[in-house]
Amino acid sequence: MKPQIENNFMYHAPKEGQPAKYEAIREKAKELAYLIDEECPNSREKSVAMTNLETAVMWANASIARN
Repeated sequence: MKPQIENNFMYHAPKEGQPAKYEAIREKAKELAYLIDEECPNSREKSVAMTNLETAVMWANASIARN
């Protein structure tokens, strides 16, 4: 468990190729965010969808950085 804790709580400088992956994930998420914004009525559910989309991007980027 200690190596995983160390890895999860350290700074991970971008390696070659990673910034492009981060950007690709953010761009696709932004497309979906605009679709959700256009098609979904303003509501708690829409807000949760947006929050979870942001969370998905964060965890996807963490998977690239940590692994």
